[in-house]
Amino acid sequence: MLSAFRTSADGLLRCATSGTLSDRIAEQIGHNVSAAERRAWERSLTVLGQDLVDAGLGQVEMLVEYQLPLTSKRIDVVLAGVHPKTTDDSYVVVELKQWSQAESYEGSDRLVLVEHARGPRLHPGVQVGDYCEYLTDFLGVLAHRRSPVVGAAYLHNAVDRDVNDLFVRRPTEQSRIFTKQRRGQFLDYLRTHLAPAPGAAAADRFLTSSVRPSKHLLSYAAVELKERAHFTLLDEQRLAYELVLHAVERARSADRKSVVVVSGGPGSGKSVIALSVLGELARQQRSVMHATGSRSFTQTLRRYAGKGSTRLKNLFGYFNSFMTAERNGLDVLICDEAHRIRETSVNRFTPKAKRERARSQIDELIAAARVPVFLLDEHQVVKPGELGSVDVISAYAKQLDLEVEVVSLHDQFRCGGSEAYEEWVLDLLGLDGGEPSVWAGDGRFDLRVAGSPEEMETFLARKQHAGETARMSAGYCWPWSDPGPDDSLVPDVRIGDWTRPWNVKSDRSVGEAPGSAFWATDPNGFGQVGCVYTAQGFEYEWSGVIIGPDLVVRDGQLVTRRAESKDPNFRSRKALTDVEADRLIRNTYKVLMTRGMRGTILYSTDPETRDYLAALIRVSRPVETRYDAAVTGRAEPG
Repeated sequence: MLSAFRTSADGLLRCATSGTLSDRIAEQIGHNVSAAERRAWERSLTVLGQDLVDAGLGQVEMLVEYQLPLTSKRIDVVLAGVHPKTTDDSYVVVELKQWSQAESYEGSDRLVLVEHARGPRLHPGVQVGDYCEYLTDFLGVLAHRRSPVVGAAYLHNAVDRDVNDLFVRRPTEQSRIFTKQRRGQFLDYLRTHLAPAPGAAAADRFLTSSVRPSKHLLSYAAVELKERAHFTLLDEQRLAYELVLHAVERARSADRKSVVVVSGGPGSGKSVIALSVLGELARQQRSVMHATGSRSFTQTLRRYAGKGSTRLKNLFGYFNSFMTAERNGLDVLICDEAHRIRETSVNRFTPKAKRERARSQIDELIAAARVPVFLLDEHQVVKPGELGSVDVISAYAKQLDLEVEVVSLHDQFRCGGSEAYEEWVLDLLGLDGGEPSVWAGDGRFDLRVAGSPEEMETFLARKQHAGETARMSAGYCWPWSDPGPDDSLVPDVRIGDWTRPWNVKSDRSVGEAPGSAFWATDPNGFGQVGCVYTAQGFEYEWSGVIIGPDLVVRDGQLVTRRAESKDPNFRSRKALTDVEADRLIRNTYKVLMTRGMRGTILYSTDPETRDYLAALIRVSRPVETRYDAAVTGRAEPG
């Protein structure tokens, strides 16, 4: 699959004239295309192509539906050419809008209401500016350049008076706004940044540019909170961020409480949004806290995001910390990993007096802040008693007569930005009604099957040795012992002659092995097998997943075997039905299989299941290097 449909402006007009434009784009970018998308291409791209030709820029290259590196998000058009003054490569990002009318959303200069569209949209200048910033952060070809890329939103159906509110926001070189009334200015803008010369070489360098690694969430959290650096948020991510901040301001000025729910799959940016909102509100001196239901995730955030600052560490708490919190005592409570919300905060350590006054955990969290924010993925419910979902939270808020804003994050920033891989996992596990399908590769994510645990570990060890992060995880199908008398980890995970320990149970390190909260982020976490409760919420570049006997293929169908699970939460059939156990086991492997940013290697302890996976994963790979040959067992070249 190519990252863009590429042609010159002259070539695009020829395709439009012949009626083949939408077919060629759809064929080249390789995904299902709606009739509305086709109409948008035929109308908007033809206008832009004609404008380029009229400006004398017919040889400029147009990268249509360009896919941003490491995400599934696409930019309408990137123009590649030669700068008229410097003769350097020059790039212009263009966001095309068919809007005829738009106005500010409740006075905001970042959110707008669009005619015939439901709910607020992101200001197009903000949107295109974010694209420019993201490209600058990730593409090596743009590094160390004073003005690496410029951007504009082109509302080619609108006149100024009908979108006048958009011009209130001060433009930058990355966020110009043009309407059809300003077409002459738009042509001058294009001529300012692009010369009437072929842009093919510049496009070559752009499309083949090295991609710098994405900013690791935890490593840069301290920078986000203490040094005012921002993660780059795109489209729905930025919309969610702006809606939260807008709701906070509205609640303060209008004395109105509201709830924001942000739903998205693994790697869609939920925790990046959470930390960005936390950092901004903290800088505004708002009373704000971040909470999760995961000890590992909270402890890791405290270590990295709050490093060197007790005040920052105190911003990170747990869902069960708000049983006696003052009602609306916080401006904002950010509930990350909200799918882990439980029915109640009561546990065996809760004093009797608090038990008697206990409320539902959702009630406690909503009550604690003027704007409670919930970020969740419903397919990551892996433990009995977890009930966080969009419907449950929304219904509870509406019972309290509270306004609810729901934002869905559809784009993928993990798994190499591969939506296809996440869909393949959902279909494999039967989580969204789909059927398992053959994975032939999509050029963005590396999926493999190992024939043995030794083969898997060797592959991952080479990646780790090369400076990339790699971890092994497994379903909870082996006992989990406390450290032995010599304070060493017990190799509980046994597959033939291969044995490895689980990650450490507690937050205290055991020898060189880090505490459980830091297994995913400390390099010494390699060598232990992580469980779902330790891996959830984290990411690493290469993920090895051991599928245990609790999930096997029989008669061509993937089935769960509850009795094979060693998770103590699965013992009681009164507390957990077989149907519920089936769903949790499948969700567990969904979490484990979507931790990797670059690739995943699978191993099943069951021979029939290994054969089934090998038949489904049919990737044509280039000739292996000596390293890969040693890892995969294939013959070396030559």
